[in-house]
Amino acid sequence: MEVIELWSGRYACILQSALRLTNEQFAAQLGIAVRTVAAWHADPAVVPRKEMQQLLDSAHEQAPSAARQRFSLLVANEFRPATPSPAGAQALRVAIAVVTRDDQVLLVCRRHDDASGITWQFPAGVIKPGGKAETTTVRETLDETGVHCAIREHLGSRLHPVTGVLCDYFLCEYLAGEAANADAEENADVMWVPKNSLTRFVPVDTIFPPILAVLEEQT
Repeated sequence: MEVIELWSGRYACILQSALRLTNEQFAAQLGIAVRTVAAWHADPAVVPRKEMQQLLDSAHEQAPSAARQRFSLLVANEFRPATPSPAGAQALRVAIAVVTRDDQVLLVCRRHDDASGITWQFPAGVIKPGGKAETTTVRETLDETGVHCAIREHLGSRLHPVTGVLCDYFLCEYLAGEAANADAEENADVMWVPKNSLTRFVPVDTIFPPILAVLEEQT
C-alpha cells in the first residue's frame, strides 16, 4: 500500500480522484469545509495542518482496496519522471470544454468507439505546439458543435485515467449558436443533456471530480 509521509494538496486531490468523490462528498467524508477541498485543487503545493494530515491518513487507510490501488497508480503516473522527448517534440495535450447552458451541459458522441470505450464526452481538441489551451477550447467547441462559448474558469489538469493523455479542463459559458454535429467525420451526434443526467452518458469514474463539483454547485 502507498504510504504518504506528508500530505499535500496534490496528494489529497489524487486520493479524492481514487475514491471517485465530488468535492462535497470528499469534504463530508473528511468532516471539513468544501472550500478546503477547493483550495487543494487551486494550490496543489499547499501542506494541510497536522489535524488534516491525520484525517487524510484515516481516509486513505479506510479506503476500499480497489481505491487504494487506484491511488497508487495515480500517484505513480503523476510523479513518474518524464521520458526525454526528441528535440522539438511536445507531449500530447488536450483542451476540454465543459459548456453549460441553464441546467444543461454540452456533449458530443464520437462516431467510432476507441480502445478506451469512451463514446459520449465533452468537446475537446488537441493543443498544437505553441498554441494556447484557452484558444483551442473555444475554437474546437465551435468547430465540433457550432456553439460559441466563453471560458469562465480553469477547472484543473490531469492525466486522464483511461487514455493517459494530459487534459486541461475549462468551464465555459454558452454564448450563441444551435448545437449541431459540425464535424460529421469524427462525431455521430451533439446534444445538450441535463446536468443531473451526465453520468448516464459519461461513466462517473472517468469524469474529472471538479467537473462534478461545479455542475452540482450550478444545479
